Amino acid sequence: MTLSGEQYHLVGIAGVGMSALAETLLMRGCQVSGSDRFLDQGQNMEVLWKLKRLGARLVPQDGSGIGKWTAGIVVSSAIEEDNPDLVAAHQHEVPVIHRAEMLARLSAGKRIVAIAGTSGKTTVTGMVGWMLEQVSADPTVVNGGAVLNWTSETTLGSSRCGRSDTWVLEADESDRSFLRFAPDWAIITNISKDHFDLEETVSLFGEFLARIRSGVVVGHDVPAVLGEHLSGLSCDVVTAPPLEGVSAGPGRFTFKGTTFTVPLIGMHNLENALHAAVLCECMGYPLDKLRKALSQFGGIARRLEVKGVARGVTVVDEYAHNPAKIRAAWQAVAEKSPCVLGVWRPHGYGPLKLMMNELAAAFVDVCRADDKVFLLPVFYAGGTAEATVSSDDLAEKLKARGVDASVVTDYDILEEILKREAAAGDAILCMGARDPQISEFARRMVKALG
Repeated sequence: MTLSGEQYHLVGIAGVGMSALAETLLMRGCQVSGSDRFLDQGQNMEVLWKLKRLGARLVPQDGSGIGKWTAGIVVSSAIEEDNPDLVAAHQHEVPVIHRAEMLARLSAGKRIVAIAGTSGKTTVTGMVGWMLEQVSADPTVVNGGAVLNWTSETTLGSSRCGRSDTWVLEADESDRSFLRFAPDWAIITNISKDHFDLEETVSLFGEFLARIRSGVVVGHDVPAVLGEHLSGLSCDVVTAPPLEGVSAGPGRFTFKGTTFTVPLIGMHNLENALHAAVLCECMGYPLDKLRKALSQFGGIARRLEVKGVARGVTVVDEYAHNPAKIRAAWQAVAEKSPCVLGVWRPHGYGPLKLMMNELAAAFVDVCRADDKVFLLPVFYAGGTAEATVSSDDLAEKLKARGVDASVVTDYDILEEILKREAAAGDAILCMGARDPQISEFARRMVKALG
């Protein structure tokens, strides 16, 4: 689809998915404007000044960026009906386009590779995109996190503009938007309760499966979850072997006689890399070239990203916001640190309420005798969410089951506590989604400990 020269306005342009789309639109020759509540709050976010440098026009989120010149405004499911930009769009009769629909229009007629799953899809999208670039497939990639190999002073790293017809996309089930795509190839990493209960989640992935045209790679435990949804499909289904079946070891696995080195910590990243390699081989690329490419993969921003080491304390920034991701991140960091001081901020009242018991179980499973959990208040960005639960509820559940957990009201107090608590060899693991201050706090802790 040709969109070059058209003007699009993105609401919430600083978000990980929206900023990647903004960069993609700019690289495709579109004019882009955008607004964000963090811009209105005066927060000096790296993503905002990078977008401005790339050519985006940043405006207040008051409707002033919308007019007869606007071909469409792009929103995510998080944007509520009373948002001033959305109100202005209706007044000016400007089309309102969901982010996934905009991406579907951009990628129409292309060979789409969609990466889905409850956990791991951002990392796997980055791995697949990076390996395909390195084997000269020259893909366009739109991801929900920055690939560090592609990040620079002028680029976000969450997107890449290629010249071939191959598009690698992170496909999100959280708002059902992955059902807007009919991919040629896909990966489903895993399936668990997250944004919906398990029954609805399985049903959604069943619908997604039915839209895949050529082939899909699924995690080794996915068939047991999807059951009858795997029957009668028009695409090939390849189940990735469990790590034990591919001779996995620290930082490596062997698949079909080829040993891959994975330069990321955590067993979950070995699984991520295995899924990516299996798919790329299914698409016809040789394992020896994929092996070399994967060994040079730099990782994803905010996915076990080490922000620095000070006084012997390693500070790690991590996007983990659901039980599976918290468990995987904590276990990966614990492999190298005798004590983990974990910081977590719930990213909404709804998700905290939905997953309260599973979250408690995850922290109980991973916390050792010397580990500690520090919970920040629920991140609230406005809207109609009901505050029927709190971080205190989770802390009480953890303390009742023997976990050293406490609620800290703000980042300033947390900094002082961690400066006292952290000792050489420990790791401070900062986790959570949506709140941009989490990453900033991780950087701040490195300086505070130095």
